Formats: sequence, C-alpha cells, structure tokens
Amino acid sequence: MTKKLAVVLAAGKGTRMKSELPKVLVPVCGRPMIEYVLDALTAAGIDRTVIVVGYRADDVQLTLASWPNVAFALQEVQHGTGHAVMCAREHLVGHTGPVMVVAGDSPMMQSDSIRKLLGEFDHATPACILGTATKQDPSGLGRIVRDREGRFRGIVEEKDATAEQKQIREVNLSCYAFGGADLLASLDQIRADNAQGEYYITDCPGVLLAAGKDVRALNVLEPCEALSINNMEELAVVEDAMREMGMDRHP
Repeated sequence: MTKKLAVVLAAGKGTRMKSELPKVLVPVCGRPMIEYVLDALTAAGIDRTVIVVGYRADDVQLTLASWPNVAFALQEVQHGTGHAVMCAREHLVGHTGPVMVVAGDSPMMQSDSIRKLLGEFDHATPACILGTATKQDPSGLGRIVRDREGRFRGIVEEKDATAEQKQIREVNLSCYAFGGADLLASLDQIRADNAQGEYYITDCPGVLLAAGKDVRALNVLEPCEALSINNMEELAVVEDAMREMGMDRHP
C-alpha cells in the first residue's frame, strides 16, 4: 500500500500571542495546539509526518519527541510557506504517494476532512487537491475561482480580488494533498517576486495547473476548520468551539 506523508508547518513565532512560546506550542484547552493537528493526521491514516520547525526549534522537538513516526526539518530563517516545505525536501525525495501539507496552528482540523481528501486523491491521483470550505463570511481568506464547468482555476487573495470575486464564499484553508513528485516540481518553479520576498505554497497549485496537470479543489472541509489563532481573542473563540464539539477531551 502506498504510504501517506504529511508536512506540518510549525516554524513561526506567533508574535501576537503574548507568549514567548513557539506559536504551535501555545496551549489550547490544555494541550499544545499542534497536537490536535497530529491527532487528526494520525486518525486519518497518515503514515509519517515531517514537522518543519524554526523559532525555538529545540522546544518544539522536545515537546513532540514521543510522537511516533514523526521527523523534523529545520527552517532556520522563515521565507514563507513554500520555503518551509522546501526545507523538508530530503524527506520528500523518492516519495510516490500523497503528501498532505497543513498548518501546525490549525487545531480545529478534522480527521474526516483529511480522509475525504486522501480518498479523492487515491481515486483520481491528481497532481494536487486543495481542501476548501464554504464560509458565510469569507473576509480575509483566499477565494477559490472555478470555471463554468466547476473546475479549479486558481486562488485569488482578498487584496487582489475583484468586487465579483469577493462574493465567492468558497475559500482556501491551506490544506493540500500533492503527489510527491508534483510537489517537488512545483517548489522548483515558484518565485519570491512579491512584496514580502517570500515563497508561498499557495502558488504551487497554479504552477501545476499552468503545466497542464490535474489540479482540483474539493469542498469537504468544515467551516470550523477556518477558525485560526493569531491572537488571544481568537484563542478564546477556538477554545469555546472545541468545548462545544467535545474536542477538549484529551486522550
């Protein structure tokens, strides 16, 4: 059976969290937020996980040392999400199965959503599938653009969106399933020609689409998975949502 691999982006500091901890170690209902992500990936059948660490990398590795089938990759200087995945390259070379790429600060991630993405990947073996969700209020999130036949045509960030595109409620939540070779090929082609001078994983689907590859967007994520944590107020919102869903009951 083809092995399933995940890359978890966990290098950031989280400067707005009022904590010196690496962002992914900030407690959510008593556990480091990244542990909820690892729970979801494990329950969905991921065989091996590569965690990209950066800020206070030793602390993250020590906290997660007891997790089985976990390896670490170091992003010494943070140059964007695409650059983070590049730092995990040695773990990806030769991998022929799917590679999930997810954010380590997404504690509301649901294992059922990951299963659905992996199931579609196994069935269709595209170059990339984006996991998307429908939000009543999509403000601040990248919109999923489709053609008249419903096929994925790109991600448009809110700052670049037209008035019409801002009405789109299907959004990108930075949850991807790539073919291993296709991911590496797209990472070789993305550029840092933006105001921040960074490499973004969001550019990889477009690179693959432009190369004539099969790129899909699957609207299977739950709206709760769009809940992100960038400050203490958002942390409180996520903790309330976890309690409502029973996700605060630790194993």
